[in-house]
Amino acid sequence: MTIRKNIIAKVRRVVVKLGSYVLTTPSWKLDRKVFLDVARSIDELRKKDMEVVIVSSGAIASGMGKLGLKERPRILAQEQAAAAIGQISLMALWDKAFSRFDMHAAQILLTHSDLRDRKRFLNARHTVNSVFEFGAVPVINENDTVVVDEIKFGDNDHLSSLVTNLVQADLLIILTDIDGVYDSDPRSSSSAQFIPLIKNIDSSVEQLAGGSKSKISRGGMATKIKAAKTAAHFGIPTIIASGKAPGNLLSILSGEQTGTLILPEQNKLTSRKHWIAFTLKPHGIIQVDDGAKAAVAEKGRSLLPSGIIAVKGDFGPGEAVSCCDRTGAEFAKGLTAYSSDDIDKIKGLKSEQIEKVLGCCSESEVIHRDDMVILKD
Repeated sequence: MTIRKNIIAKVRRVVVKLGSYVLTTPSWKLDRKVFLDVARSIDELRKKDMEVVIVSSGAIASGMGKLGLKERPRILAQEQAAAAIGQISLMALWDKAFSRFDMHAAQILLTHSDLRDRKRFLNARHTVNSVFEFGAVPVINENDTVVVDEIKFGDNDHLSSLVTNLVQADLLIILTDIDGVYDSDPRSSSSAQFIPLIKNIDSSVEQLAGGSKSKISRGGMATKIKAAKTAAHFGIPTIIASGKAPGNLLSILSGEQTGTLILPEQNKLTSRKHWIAFTLKPHGIIQVDDGAKAAVAEKGRSLLPSGIIAVKGDFGPGEAVSCCDRTGAEFAKGLTAYSSDDIDKIKGLKSEQIEKVLGCCSESEVIHRDDMVILKD
């Protein structure tokens, strides 16, 4: 309890993610009681000078309910159409709920391309800050009406973890349809034990989480644990709790023992390095020898062309790439100073030979240490 209360005492900005099952009824209609309860809670939290960013699922589920669909569409265009139909009702209900407490809802729809471009990432951050200055509540969702695989976050759990970095939050709360993390599925096992605190997300914790069996949502406990791990690298704790119990959001932010608390990493990444590690998708692979891996991963040095043994993919300078060892295991990620074609020409060479081969030398390093993140298991 002391750990939890100490964390809550420092919270000034929080990201709250609500899943489709939380926001809908069994017949997949939007659950007005939940919307009103969240709005009421945020009104109380504003009196304590807390700012809340909502990451809201529910557009596709709402569209399915209006269209009478029993399962999530498998054809992309139909899924996008359901999202387009449902998003209007979703935001209308958020706006109506907040208006009861003299607040406005601010819709922010994102795709992965909005966050992987650093200028657009920072512009989105400025937008959220301006929304708060106007006294409104940011309601963020993936732009499912236009999203394709190349610009898809995958699920709103992942999106919420990236939003913690985007808005520089102090806490991530994921509200779902169960009380938190258990050592087995409580819906199928009567002996399942609740886990109130997770100090570190290791392989044993990840094995506790199963995938989604839902007909309307993409995520499951596995995606929530992964989201918490991503937030942890940014130094942000996560609480996974039930979103159906009235007043749970206020209980959590009052420091009560509600849900599972997942502690952050002690050595957190900077905002920019977190962006490189978790927001950007690699465009290729640079494979290095054992000496280069040791220099980069253990000594914190830049990646030089001399240690590169192979390059895979087609990418230009400034794009994100994975750094892999001889076995193909990824150990780092970074922004390359050279294109894949140029790296293929200079691999294995000393830095002073770059100009002779390429005709110019923009950088002596293929990836500078400031543009690189070492990935941990």
